[in-house]
Amino acid sequence: MLLKHLSRTLLATCLGAAALCSWAQTGAWPQKSIRLIVPAPAGSAPDLAARIIGDKLTASLGQTIVVDNKPGAGGIVAMNLLKAAPADGYTIGLNQAAVVVVTPVTYKEATYDIERDFETFAIAGKTPMLFVTNASNPAKNLADAIAMAKAKPDQIAIGNPTRTSIPHLAAEVAGIKMNVQFQQVSFANTAQGIQSVVNGDIAMYVDGTGPLIQLVKSGRLRALAVAAETELPGLESIPLANKTIPGLNISGWFSFQAPKGTSAAILQRLNNDINLAMQQPDVLAKFRDFGTYATPGSVADAQRFVKSEKELFGGVIRTLGFKPE
Repeated sequence: MLLKHLSRTLLATCLGAAALCSWAQTGAWPQKSIRLIVPAPAGSAPDLAARIIGDKLTASLGQTIVVDNKPGAGGIVAMNLLKAAPADGYTIGLNQAAVVVVTPVTYKEATYDIERDFETFAIAGKTPMLFVTNASNPAKNLADAIAMAKAKPDQIAIGNPTRTSIPHLAAEVAGIKMNVQFQQVSFANTAQGIQSVVNGDIAMYVDGTGPLIQLVKSGRLRALAVAAETELPGLESIPLANKTIPGLNISGWFSFQAPKGTSAAILQRLNNDINLAMQQPDVLAKFRDFGTYATPGSVADAQRFVKSEKELFGGVIRTLGFKPE
């Protein structure tokens, strides 16, 4: 009898301790402000996304979200800080696609791995890639542009904002899938690339919808195709790239990560609140201003998506023979 009583007491103690531990990690969380590290400068699209969602999380969690801008080295500075932070839910990061899946295979100094070192818990939004040309170019759509490139291999120039950026890799994927050779031209920044295609110095240009859509609407540029999976609000008149190049669904995106080992309950709470924030009309409208569309989903959905993007872009970079620098 005594043994049974001790066993029951021990079991009750263990269960109580487990419940207390769970409460300490989730029920009492958060009890202080949360640091949101962003690997981009103030005023950039990642920074704007972080502040928009951060305001909503401040309201829903009852604690201040403090945005901490840590640009530099392709995101390495920010990711190292996030990796080294305690896994207690008080330090999280909002990271753009290139930082998550490109920097680790293009920078020698990048020693982090998104699956090994972090817990991805939400995808905040996607910015589909847009293929454009100037108004004087005879190409009316992406099929025309591909035909031109096949007729003149490596002579039809397609620009992008920077080397190994998501827009650059999108153009490379298009060429690989269609077995055509574009002359890839990487600029120092988006503004230079846009000016070059507007002036007719290059035949085509690819970038996120945000910096291009107003130029398309004004008639200064012609949209050839958008690399979204499905038709999106505000882009209904633009052909889908996947109708010409099957499987060409490429976007930039913003994802949330926490240090490895962060409580699953905390990750789930953050995921729930971010999904709720991304359904609010004011958030949708603000995101639309920089060409980004909400993509709510579960923690598992976010992790599967990041894994597939890591495989896609890592494979493209290896195919192209780019070496870490």
